[in-house]
Amino acid sequence: MKAIVTGASSGIGEAVARELTRRGYAVVLLARRREMLERVAADLPGSVPVPCDVTDAAAVRDAVRRNGPFDVAVANAGIGATGWAAKSVADAELMMRVNYFGMLHLFEAVIPAMMERRSGRFAGIASLAGLRGLPRSSGYSASKAAMQAFLEAARIELASFAIRVTVVNPGFVATPMTEKNEFRMPFLVPVDRAAKQIAGGIERGARVIEFPLPMSMATRIARVMPAWMYDRAVGVYAKRRVDAKKIRR
Repeated sequence: MKAIVTGASSGIGEAVARELTRRGYAVVLLARRREMLERVAADLPGSVPVPCDVTDAAAVRDAVRRNGPFDVAVANAGIGATGWAAKSVADAELMMRVNYFGMLHLFEAVIPAMMERRSGRFAGIASLAGLRGLPRSSGYSASKAAMQAFLEAARIELASFAIRVTVVNPGFVATPMTEKNEFRMPFLVPVDRAAKQIAGGIERGARVIEFPLPMSMATRIARVMPAWMYDRAVGVYAKRRVDAKKIRR
C-alpha cells in the first residue's frame, strides 16, 4: 500500500506519515523544507521525500506522476495566521493558496488514477475553525470552510467510484503551528494521538473525523446558534493574542 502526505516535514503531516508507516504504508512525503523533510524520511523505512510547494500545481502533478499511484492521499499542508479581517488580506490570500488550492492540486493529481482503479482514500486536514467564522481568524476559517465544502461535494460525486473522501476537523493540536498562540487552547491534543485518530478514520473510510469530542460538540452547537447569541459567546476571542514571529507556513 502506498500513501502520499503533504506538509509532511513537521506537525500533523509528519505524525500522520509516521503513523501510516507504522501501519504498513510506503509513504511519499511532500513539503517545501528539504532538510526537515529528509530528516523525517530518514526515520521512516520505505518513505520517499519529495521537496515540493503545494501551491505549484505542476510540481504536485509531477511528484504524483513519478511516485504514484496511491491508495491514500492526505492533503495536510497548511498555514495559520491570526489578525483582524480588514488588515490581513495578504495573509488570507496566502492561506487560501496553501490550505485550499494546495489541497485541490493534490486532488487533481491523484483522483484520476483512483477513479480508473475504482478504489482509494482522499483526506483533507481542515479544522473545526471552518465550521463557523472565528474572530481574529477570519482568513483561516474561510480557507478551512472552503476545504470542507469542496470535500463534502467530492465525497458524494466519487462514491460511485468506490473512493472514500474524508474531512478531518481537528481542534487545537500541539504542533509548531500552534506554538504562536499566547492564549489558552482548550482540549489541546498531543500530535501523536491526533495522527492515530486521523489514520484510523481514513482506513475506515470515515466521512468526517473530528476531535477532541468536547470541542467538536461545542463547535457543532455554535454552528446552529442564532447570530446574536454566537456573537456574544465568541466575542472574547476577538482579543486573542499570538506571537507574530511564530506565524508559520
